[in-house]
Amino acid sequence: MRSPSPRESLKKCPTYVQGKSTIAGIKNPIKLSSNESPFGPSPSAKEAYLQALETVHRYPDGGQNALRAAIAERFGIEADQIIGGNGSEELILLAIRAFVDPGDQVIVSDNGFVMTRIHALAQGAEVVVAAEKDWHVNVDNILEAVTPKTKIVAVANPNNPTGTYLPASEIRRLHAGLPSNVLLMLDGAYADYVVADDFESGIGIVHQSANCMMTRTFSKIYGLAGMRVGWAYAAPEIVAAIQKIRTPFNANSPAMAAATAAVRDMGFADMVRDHTITWRERMAARLRELGLMVVPSVTNFLLLQFPEEKGLNALKAAAYLIENGILPRPTGVSGPGDCLRITVGSAEENAIFLQVIERYVGAA
Repeated sequence: MRSPSPRESLKKCPTYVQGKSTIAGIKNPIKLSSNESPFGPSPSAKEAYLQALETVHRYPDGGQNALRAAIAERFGIEADQIIGGNGSEELILLAIRAFVDPGDQVIVSDNGFVMTRIHALAQGAEVVVAAEKDWHVNVDNILEAVTPKTKIVAVANPNNPTGTYLPASEIRRLHAGLPSNVLLMLDGAYADYVVADDFESGIGIVHQSANCMMTRTFSKIYGLAGMRVGWAYAAPEIVAAIQKIRTPFNANSPAMAAATAAVRDMGFADMVRDHTITWRERMAARLRELGLMVVPSVTNFLLLQFPEEKGLNALKAAAYLIENGILPRPTGVSGPGDCLRITVGSAEENAIFLQVIERYVGAA
């Protein structure tokens, strides 16, 4: 007797493996595996969430009007070109579903967001991987990969898990080099941490063209990872296509209320950013003193490479950290050696992590 068979395209899809949240025998491990904010939501976001519980017997505002208005005010953009989603990942999925047919090509970089690949493969697309260079997305390699079958070029900027970014000049060179019928999809999940003057969010490109979509999330600096809220900004034609396949109530009322309050509370976001930058640089400096290679990051995480010639190994380091109650993120990154990704946590968590990694290096 035959059972239902999934689509052929799913056979090519890897299964996403999330960062671990628990350690057997340890009640409250230090979780530095998922790039979450150690501060959680702002007080105003929590209050808005609780107030929204009073009306959860009603369907959400399918038009997402309050959220879109708050985002538009914060970033100086057009509300009718904003679309909210159940995390920015859903909007990446919807864009792929809207613009990619089976057999089309989606170009990604070596170390880009893995779910973009999975969604493209599930759609029946051919995923073309453009090699990175020195831990950075390489524009020349992407442009060389473009063919008449290319429908989407997806770039995470800043990138995960490397933590690096492409400056505005490179992002604009990439966009200028693409045919007008190819959608440039800029995943800005970590953009809120960037303070560099030469960073391009994508807003300017969206204003000047019809083939760019940028996405943002409330999961990182705003501390709403468990609520699943994100948004995209694109030309009206792009938004209209996504609206056709978006479920009517894809963002729930309490989550949208919390996100609306969060995006208006810039003082809280600034505090989170300042803490992150201070500790990120402090941690990076100490880890380099210990002989580890640390990729320069503009995000809320660090990518560490362990020199094998010194008897150090990322998987052994991960095991040692776990034994000591700390959850890191081993990651398969294209490049020499093996790596761990470490989230910048609270001051106490960061200090404990440094103490433990110092013991590991000293014992090697």
